[in-house]
Amino acid sequence: MTRIAVVLGATGLVGKAVTEDLLGGEWDEVRVLVRRPLPFKDSRLKQILVDWDKLGQYKEHFTGANAVFCCLGTTIKKAGSREQFERVDLEYPLTAAVIAKECGVKQFLAVSSMGASAKSRNFYSRTKGRAEDGLIAAGFYGLHLFRPSLLLGEREEFRLGERAAAVVMEALDFAMVGKAAQYRAIPGSKVARAMVNIALANTGGVHVYTNEVIHVIGKR
Repeated sequence: MTRIAVVLGATGLVGKAVTEDLLGGEWDEVRVLVRRPLPFKDSRLKQILVDWDKLGQYKEHFTGANAVFCCLGTTIKKAGSREQFERVDLEYPLTAAVIAKECGVKQFLAVSSMGASAKSRNFYSRTKGRAEDGLIAAGFYGLHLFRPSLLLGEREEFRLGERAAAVVMEALDFAMVGKAAQYRAIPGSKVARAMVNIALANTGGVHVYTNEVIHVIGKR
């Protein structure tokens, strides 16, 4: 069976790792929708430069795909406003989901966040929760939502707050046991591996993977 994957947000921490993982595996074609090219060279990699506000114009690139990996995400500071943040973390993923469903994609895998809930008082968590609800409503054969804790890894842009938190979380990792285990920081590469592993399993239904579970299924 021909395996074709579509990656959204391939220039980000998890998205880039997902792309590398797919190219290192048994996938026949990897299509990445990006605003700028990735520095990868592989005959199976198809890079499509897109205008995210006109995503409907790129519908053909979802056709024939087995799985879509949605790794889109930003911060309010980088986005510049709550409205722009919602555009990236809510509107783009839901638009992609509608297109993917129309094109017959069976598996949709998305990076969400610990604490995601449409009822949350926290704007970030509430937005993530609304995105999850919208993806569930799309009705995919297999929908997989990953809720990692603090992500570890080298990003293209420097985030002082995340970098400081990462140093603390890594130092305290040995003590993160019992109930505290759910808060353990996790490498972006491990989240990526978990997503690819789940996609290969081709499981139906709606599944939510907590941080502790991602640590387990993201092992190589």
